[in-house]
Amino acid sequence: MSMHMHAVPLAETAAERGSVRPMVRFRNIRKSFGELEVLKGVDLDILPGEKVAVIGPSGSGKTTLGRLLMTLEEPTSGTIEVDGEYLWHMEKRGKLVRADEKHLHRMRSKIGMVFQHFNLFPHMTILRNVTEAPIRVLRMRRNEAERLALEMLDKVGLADKRDNYPSQLSGGEKQRVAIARALVMKPQVMIFDEVTSALDPELVGEVLAVIKEIAADGKMTMLLITHEMEFARDVADRVIFIADGRIVEQGPPSRIFTQPESERLQSFLGRFRAYRAGR
Repeated sequence: MSMHMHAVPLAETAAERGSVRPMVRFRNIRKSFGELEVLKGVDLDILPGEKVAVIGPSGSGKTTLGRLLMTLEEPTSGTIEVDGEYLWHMEKRGKLVRADEKHLHRMRSKIGMVFQHFNLFPHMTILRNVTEAPIRVLRMRRNEAERLALEMLDKVGLADKRDNYPSQLSGGEKQRVAIARALVMKPQVMIFDEVTSALDPELVGEVLAVIKEIAADGKMTMLLITHEMEFARDVADRVIFIADGRIVEQGPPSRIFTQPESERLQSFLGRFRAYRAGR
């Protein structure tokens, strides 16, 4: 990890910001890979329980935004807070310093992630795939972890596959197991990063249906990085359109998809509709 993060003064208190503290807060986030700046000063607050979809062209920076929150990439500058605590920083003597591994490890437990590639352990049964992290990371007793895992597998419609191995499952089923595996950790924030892009088209629906159901439950804060516009429209409370490393436009899906204000978003949605019509 690069070390050019500077100590920055502490941000204002929750009271100064207004009553509801955001579950996730990005402040002036910049991220460069070598000479290429992929995020150019992003500010974004996500409220507790809010479902936010991030859309935008390839290379816009939307996946990087998710990766910073997942602690897979470190911001070049700026701060991220989760549930009122800094993610990549710690407070020392009134200054923010770079977080140590212990702090990052603790903060990661607040965040659940589902990727486009399912990353299941091939040599473990489905049940064991889902119970491994709660037992190792949360120090949960095995019987308790299995009870919770079966509850989550039931939620994604796969309790009957508990003794199967990943190789015996379809791509859609594997992705549903990956969702159960993230849910079992009871995260405060769930990130779904292009979870359907590696799936055959006929399997996309079953995965989106599961995510819709979790979203309908209402309690979990969700960041959905997606190219499925209908899905974003159905699930999100707010849609963020990112292009060239900046948030260009944001608002409720009802407005974003029907009355886009910026030319960038108009042309993006226009190209998308043309592509859909040509399929």
